[in-house]
Amino acid sequence: MDYYEDIDSGHGRIDIRRYWTTSELTTLPNPTQWAGLTSIAMMESERHIGDTFSLERRYYITSLDSNARQFGNAARGHWGVENCVHWTLDVTFREDECRIRRGEAAENLCTLRHFVLNLLKQEKTLKKSIKQKRLMAAWDDDYRAKVLFGQ
Repeated sequence: MDYYEDIDSGHGRIDIRRYWTTSELTTLPNPTQWAGLTSIAMMESERHIGDTFSLERRYYITSLDSNARQFGNAARGHWGVENCVHWTLDVTFREDECRIRRGEAAENLCTLRHFVLNLLKQEKTLKKSIKQKRLMAAWDDDYRAKVLFGQ
């Protein structure tokens, strides 16, 4: 078993993250069902905000070697990407304010928002924020064509 711990503080809180990895897969019911599986891991997140304390554990299967530091960097990097994308979708597209709940409409809109976000990120001629590019695409037919078709 390999172990790694990191401690962050800021914004009035202290975050302690502990990572364990092992290449011992015999505890899994059928490890051969996952191609490339080399280790299992656990991440424990401890957060202190003033007098408030929380503890959360997450379990993973991974193709990474049993290296707790490497796993910790990968797990944190993944959540960083997720948080950044969610924040961008919420701020730029006001996704959290959407009240559509019928059928697959919410999932369909989510897919469209991700698609548009990726198109706006790929468009490099304007040195503007995603929000500004979105507004430009709404107001300017030529710019919208450039975003959609790369013209």
